[in-house]
Amino acid sequence: MMKRIKTFALLLSLSMTITLVKAQDAVVISDGNFVRGTITGMDFTTVILKNDNDGSLSPYKAKDIKEFLWNGDTYVSKPIVIKKRMELGFFKLVEQGTVNLYSVGGNSAVEEPQPKRARIRPSIGIGGGTGGFGGVGGGVGISLGGGRNREDSQPRQAGPTAYFLERFGTGPMVELPINAGNSDNKNQLIKNALLQKLSNDEDLAERIKATESFDPKLIKAFVAAYNDMHK
Repeated sequence: MMKRIKTFALLLSLSMTITLVKAQDAVVISDGNFVRGTITGMDFTTVILKNDNDGSLSPYKAKDIKEFLWNGDTYVSKPIVIKKRMELGFFKLVEQGTVNLYSVGGNSAVEEPQPKRARIRPSIGIGGGTGGFGGVGGGVGISLGGGRNREDSQPRQAGPTAYFLERFGTGPMVELPINAGNSDNKNQLIKNALLQKLSNDEDLAERIKATESFDPKLIKAFVAAYNDMHK
């Protein structure tokens, strides 16, 4: 009898764990207002949430929501300048604190809503911007894709991954050209951005200045170390 009870308790615990895992995805429309389900895909401007009860798919635009949680990661809706127009897109939060590190790209849709109507959507690229709307300087170079016969509610293939640094009160987000090859110019641009945002830390500044090559893992470590010392 005790063995059966233990087995039942184990199965119940496993069932609850699976349920909790399934319930991790959520779209946060505003503070205290969110919708749970399973996120099936996203691109820079759209995320698709699947209703776990009836299997229906709902697209959410970055301009209409605050953020979403997907597989334990947070994606924040933030403003950016695209061809001289301020728009909102999704930025993955990599490190959070006094300085925030974001990444963009590298995801694609898995499931899509049923087509409604065809619509011509030309390819767009992210250009440079200034801090008035929180834009990003220097030209991001992410293709948001499209082409003909795309659907307004259908996510587009995300472009190459880019990284951004943000520190409130120090101007707009700064792009880190991590994928621009391994050149002295690229490394100097990253070094300048890190020194600008991770300021007032002489020890960390010396380590940044002495670094000859940067990759996402190292940049994340620098930002995490800075945030840990400036809580």
